[in-house]
Amino acid sequence: MEKESVGGLWEWVLPFAFFVCIGWAVWHTPAYILDFIPPASQSLLAQMGELHTRKDVTPGWPGLFGGHADIIDWIALILMPIIFVIGCMTVRCAAMEFENWRAIDRIALFFGRITMVLIISMTLVMLYEVFLRYMIEAPTLWANELTLWIAGYVFLCSGLYAMQQRCHIRIFLLYDIVPRWMQRTFDVISVTLLTIFAFFLVFGSYKQVFIVKFYKWEMFGTAFDPPIPATVQPMILIIVVLIAFQAVINLISDWNLEPTVHTAADDIDQEELEAIKRSVGAK
Repeated sequence: MEKESVGGLWEWVLPFAFFVCIGWAVWHTPAYILDFIPPASQSLLAQMGELHTRKDVTPGWPGLFGGHADIIDWIALILMPIIFVIGCMTVRCAAMEFENWRAIDRIALFFGRITMVLIISMTLVMLYEVFLRYMIEAPTLWANELTLWIAGYVFLCSGLYAMQQRCHIRIFLLYDIVPRWMQRTFDVISVTLLTIFAFFLVFGSYKQVFIVKFYKWEMFGTAFDPPIPATVQPMILIIVVLIAFQAVINLISDWNLEPTVHTAADDIDQEELEAIKRSVGAK
């Protein structure tokens, strides 16, 4: 598809709005669990209720429809898919990104934009903690774990984006010397193995992840006590499935492309090299 101009306001607003909505919804997931899929065990039900009361950011707000989720919880839950769809539909491909992209690649591209916002947010949290710790000598209880939490999502989301951009680690020593039909065979084998791995990973761990970790909303067990086990582990399975799906899309998209010969020069960013030359006055 033809590249479009990027860097506009929406390139920042939509990913940030999605990040805010999903962050709020994740923190208040116990309210959704109590309203939509309440535990059958009375002890677990009481534990989830106590957790919701302890973690609720707006404890004085009444729940809607006789439940636990208040109006802000519902707004965040409703806006998440809306913003995600709008973000995928309006995302633009930058000049430095992979050229032969399709409409279905917009999902991975928007994940890349979300990753951009996550990195900025993580950096701001770290700077805030450094300022408080060394300038005011009043460190927080939450900055380190929040950074760890966000970093986990940066790692996962960037994996999907890297797959769409074809910038993941690949070894071309044998790939480049075989004919195109053999390269396609290698591509089919690698995508098949990746898909099989994703299937058995989800098949073997979804009960442990979604029923034990997520449904019981397992916390980190610290002073800040974020739900890192309850959120990161399910996200691992979701991202692995999306990466396998993206690998299949890449296989179809690249099937009729001409073979690319990879050299050491591919690792050199010509634009960055020219900028360095200009900065030192070289011609």
